[in-house]
Amino acid sequence: MATEQELKSTDSSLHQEFQNLLDQDFKDRKLKENEIIKATVTEVTKNFIVVDCKAKMEGMIPIEEFKNDDELANIKVGSSIDVYLERIESFKGEIVISRDKARKMKAWKKMEKVFETQEEVTGYITGKVKGGFIASVEGLPCFMPSSQIDVRPLKRIDHLMNTPVKVIATRIDKNRGNVCVSRRAVLEKSKNAEITEALKNIKEGDIVEDAVVKATLDWGIFLDINGVDALLHVSDLSHGRVKKPSDLVTIGQKLKVKITKIDEKTNRVSASVKALTEDPYENIEKKYKIGEVYEGTVTKILEYGCFVKIEDGIEGLIHNSELDWTNRNIKPNKVLSVSQTIKFKIVNIDKELKRISLSYKAILDNPWDQIKDKVGKEVKIKINNITDKAIFGELIDSKLSGMLHYKEISYQENIEDLKKYKKNDIISVKILEIKDDKIRFSKRALDKDPLDWFKDNKKKVGNVITTRIHEVLKTGVRVSLDKDKKLIFTIRKIDLAKDAADARPEVFSPGNALDAKIIELDVPSRRIKLSVKAAQIDEEKSLIAKFGEGATKSGATLAGIFQKAIGKKSKKK
Repeated sequence: MATEQELKSTDSSLHQEFQNLLDQDFKDRKLKENEIIKATVTEVTKNFIVVDCKAKMEGMIPIEEFKNDDELANIKVGSSIDVYLERIESFKGEIVISRDKARKMKAWKKMEKVFETQEEVTGYITGKVKGGFIASVEGLPCFMPSSQIDVRPLKRIDHLMNTPVKVIATRIDKNRGNVCVSRRAVLEKSKNAEITEALKNIKEGDIVEDAVVKATLDWGIFLDINGVDALLHVSDLSHGRVKKPSDLVTIGQKLKVKITKIDEKTNRVSASVKALTEDPYENIEKKYKIGEVYEGTVTKILEYGCFVKIEDGIEGLIHNSELDWTNRNIKPNKVLSVSQTIKFKIVNIDKELKRISLSYKAILDNPWDQIKDKVGKEVKIKINNITDKAIFGELIDSKLSGMLHYKEISYQENIEDLKKYKKNDIISVKILEIKDDKIRFSKRALDKDPLDWFKDNKKKVGNVITTRIHEVLKTGVRVSLDKDKKLIFTIRKIDLAKDAADARPEVFSPGNALDAKIIELDVPSRRIKLSVKAAQIDEEKSLIAKFGEGATKSGATLAGIFQKAIGKKSKKK
């Protein structure tokens, strides 16, 4: 009889032998992680599907992974299903498997294949996201951009939700888990086949009597020509300008058009209505002449001008600058109105570009012609605006405006003179200049020019005149020539004396008499320059010439010459 110790040794040996056989069996099964394997259903519970994967133990799959799968109703004990093997053995010693991941991996492989072949597959639009929709294809969530749901934008897609739709994979990125699909590509593919067949029945140059209006946009009309979509651009509706196509046609209306172009690569068809009528610009030079006056109707007013209908198919533009003589930037609606019948003059005709330039102001009296002979004459203006350097005013007897610079207010050229005036004041001025539709006024030109003093007193460059100090400055002195102190000039410090030691402004006082030489006299530019230094130098030369013959050789001084001169004067007495 075996002892207890022998029995334990035998059990241990048997257990080890069983474990070795089991391990060898698992090795023979060659299970690999991250792959799809076949599993057999062994039990169906309320929450789990239990399967045998030929591993050490059975695996359990949550019932939620089958809820969106039609096969759930057909699953029973013994059924074979595909599962994704994540881990052969977890830290708990359990096998980790997933039915959902197996389904997604199979879907990925299929999507990769259909992406390469551009094969159509069936999907379901399950929801809406930013920029598009979510479509489920083989259980794989895919993104469908809004532009790819139909050939034309759809306001509602209720009829497409959760219903089978054919799609084509347009982009796939397995690393990021992104798939883009398109329903539009399927529709266009089918449509293109139909169009290709329909295009065999039409050609460029054909005239179609019953093209049906399908849709109208601001830039054109979509037509149905025997099952083929055609575009009628707004520029091909009429030789004239068309505001909106919807103003001329309605949905369902039949039009007579000419096929102008068929693009075989894109299957796009272009049509034209105006191609059926004669171009009114063909002989426009014979009907209308530049410089002549005609009559038309204002059709549209824009920021930059007005369009005028001359005849059917021919319109001209009146630019803002051609609306008014006095204001080049006037707003068009201040001058003209839509539907108004006006006269105009043709300025330019561009036959190639089909553009005609018109002028409205050319038929009006030109106020500039009326004031050409008023240059140099006195006029009255009403002040409209005052800036920091000028006054802007409007002529009383016209709408023309001009500028009065502060230097032209008075001969003192004082900017403070601007403060004497205010808006709406009426003042008298003289017109100095009219150039490039601009007027320059002068108020001081109405007064006698103080600089006429030099002419009246026969003073010229080189003359010495007596002045009175008006003001002492750090840089010199200001002197006046007349009692009214209208003639005030500045003598620089450097010109105050011959000797630098005497050329100090602080030694002078207001009211002192000061002899100065005129060294510059330019009345038109109002440049006057006086110098005490120059006067002293001239006086010294004169004394030397009169009393100091040979003085420069003998070394005589100016003081000695003065004393000699004084002595001579005393003897005479």
